Amino acid sequence: MEMETWLNAGFGGLFGLLIGSFLNVVIYRLPKMMERQWAAELAAMSADASDSVQGSEGVVQPPPFNLMTPRSRCPSCGHEVQWFENIPVLSYLFLRGRCSACKVRISARYPLVELATGALFFFCIQRWGVTPTGIAWCGFSAALVALAFIDWDTTLLPDDITLPLLWAGLLASSLQWTDVPLQASVAGAAAGYLSLWIVYWGFKLATGKEGMGYGDFKLFAALGAWFGWQALVPIILMSSVIGAIVGICMKIFSSLREGGYVPFGPFLVGAGFTAMVFGPSTILNSVLRLFGL
Repeated sequence: MEMETWLNAGFGGLFGLLIGSFLNVVIYRLPKMMERQWAAELAAMSADASDSVQGSEGVVQPPPFNLMTPRSRCPSCGHEVQWFENIPVLSYLFLRGRCSACKVRISARYPLVELATGALFFFCIQRWGVTPTGIAWCGFSAALVALAFIDWDTTLLPDDITLPLLWAGLLASSLQWTDVPLQASVAGAAAGYLSLWIVYWGFKLATGKEGMGYGDFKLFAALGAWFGWQALVPIILMSSVIGAIVGICMKIFSSLREGGYVPFGPFLVGAGFTAMVFGPSTILNSVLRLFGL
């Protein structure tokens, strides 16, 4: 039985590598798809009535751009990535981290995303097996990986990921795929959203500035749906501590982006993963020990 558990976890990890490769596409393309949609909506609102009809004669439609089309290309030379150049981790090592055509260096983040996703899938299947619970937590992990990197790159937390993640948490609870009762899951989703919403408006009224975005509310609500309302305080404490430490380090090394803004989503994600692996109570105890309480 133990051998079967580790074998299933190994296959789960391999599948996670493939999902991680797809997540690299999501991380890069989804924000650009959102920007294109916003630009199209703005153009439609500002255009004359005669020019705003989609598909009218003489209007050049932009080429399709989504998660499947066009094929992945080197951003430097436009070389179309072949299937054998897109094998998770192995292709990066075989190509020595460079484009096969122009030899420009490929970011090491691509294999790191694949390895992180593979490790998370391995953990979920090893812990919960090939069960609805294990598969649900694999999906949870994949969503958080994508959200963390998208938010870090663009300060965006797309509704296309946060809202399905929230509903998936409620569904998993209702089907008893998690240990969180449905009532606690619903309360966690509501309290997660409202708590940050109140903080947002309190900060804005006091300073006239926006301290976070609405995507953070939705992500925190999703974490509340997955872990229950009792986990919200430990998660927000852990994410705040991590965010403060990272922000101070970035300020010391002058690596803060323009405006000194550090996205909060990646730290919520880090706390979410900690809660998944160790449990919310462990997070709370660690934070309390950190402050000597």
